Amino acid sequence: MLALPAALVALWAFNAHAATNDELAKRLEPVGQVCVQGQECKGMAVTATAAAGGARTPDDIIAKHCQACHGPGLLGAPKVGDTAAWKERADHQGGLDGILAKAITGINAMPPKGTCADCSDEDLKAAIQKMSGL
Repeated sequence: MLALPAALVALWAFNAHAATNDELAKRLEPVGQVCVQGQECKGMAVTATAAAGGARTPDDIIAKHCQACHGPGLLGAPKVGDTAAWKERADHQGGLDGILAKAITGINAMPPKGTCADCSDEDLKAAIQKMSGL
């Protein structure tokens, strides 16, 4: 075995334990926080405000959350502006409110609320109306 000089071992031991309580606390603090919508989340005001955002237009929602699938009609999604395809779905699902209900709960490959988990029902309805022309 390789024997280390006692001075080197002592220096290593000192450095290993030289961290202050503040340094240890900083290293052990959580990486993030869980915030519940509608409740105060200390230290997250900027993020919470940005996530909640101001008023979003249907065009904003479509561009950010709907266009990837509804633009090209991916996996059978009705295309933006294809009123006939949207009307056919509306006829089978109980009108615009029926389509909204399916958008909220998810349908086929589309997850609940598409990819807009923070969209309100009114946001989704406005986006559906804009995409469908109904």
